[in-house]
Formats: sequence, structure tokens, C-alpha cells
Amino acid sequence: VSNNLFIVAFAPVLLVFCFHFCSAEICLHFYFTDHKIKLYGKLNFLISINAPKEKVWNILWEDASYRKWTSVFSEGSHAVTDNWKKGTKVLFLDPRGHGMVSIVAENKPNEYMSFEHLGEVKDGIEDIASDRVKKWSGARENYTLIETANGTDLRIDMDITDEFKDYFLKTWPNALEKIKELSEEN
Repeated sequence: VSNNLFIVAFAPVLLVFCFHFCSAEICLHFYFTDHKIKLYGKLNFLISINAPKEKVWNILWEDASYRKWTSVFSEGSHAVTDNWKKGTKVLFLDPRGHGMVSIVAENKPNEYMSFEHLGEVKDGIEDIASDRVKKWSGARENYTLIETANGTDLRIDMDITDEFKDYFLKTWPNALEKIKELSEEN
């Protein structure tokens, strides 16, 4: 028994339970690391877009269109980034300078973008060390583009804490519709 406790306490262990809610798949992830337990849910969203994946990619990550679709989350949302390069820092901010600090974990143009969220920004000050952000630090947000016969499927999957689950279940479908609208414009 003590050997099992040792493994759970000192080696990363992941337990996952999944269920479907409306059009989203929700998974609860229990991470056991270094005597701490992090609880993430995972939300997955999918939308089919009648446009090539290169156009959808540009809508997602070019500044002008990024500001349009992310306004669904917060009017005036924008990103401060070094051209979305892998390994670089990204600040996802609202007009008041509040938001999140993240890194680009992966960038495969026209296919996949992944962010690892590290902390939050308030009044221009980054916090990656407080107990509040440690609860969700390391959470991922992933964008996958899949070419289909009719265009592109865009899949979003993200780790989420219970505190923000309802907000994202309500808001992500609206953001996806905005991405679809912008991508399908001539």
C-alpha cells in the first residue's frame, strides 16, 4: 500500500471521467503531482466551416480578425504576441490591460495551435505565482483545423476549472459562429 501511495504522491498520475453536455464534451481531469491535486475539466467544441483551412487559420490569428471573433468574450480583446511563434509569451488582454499570460506551446501553421496558460495579468502586472493562478496554471487551450470535403472542421479543446465552465459553455459557441461567419465571407 505504501508503494502505491508513493507513486500517487510523487509521480504524475491522471484520472479522467468524461460525459456529454449539450454540444460540448466535458471531461474532468484529476492531476496528482508533488502532493497537489489540480482539477481541470476539458471542454471540446467543433464547428464545420465552408472555407479552406488556410483562410480559417488567418481569421483565427491575424490581428484584425482575431479582435473581431474574440470580442464575443470581451469587447476590445486583443493579443500581444511575437507573431505566435512557438515558445514565446502571449498576453491575452482586454482594453483595461487585464487578461492572461500564456506561452505558445505549439504552432503548426494551418493545422494546430496550442497555448499553455501560466497566469493572469491585472493592471499590466503579470501574476504566475499566486495561489489563485496556481490552481489552473498549466491549463491548455488547443485549436485543431481538419480539412474536409466541404472545407474545414475547427476543433477547440481546453482545460477548464469549474469556476469558468459555465461561461465558456455559453460563450465558445458564439465565438465559433463568429469565426465561421468571418471565414465564409468572400
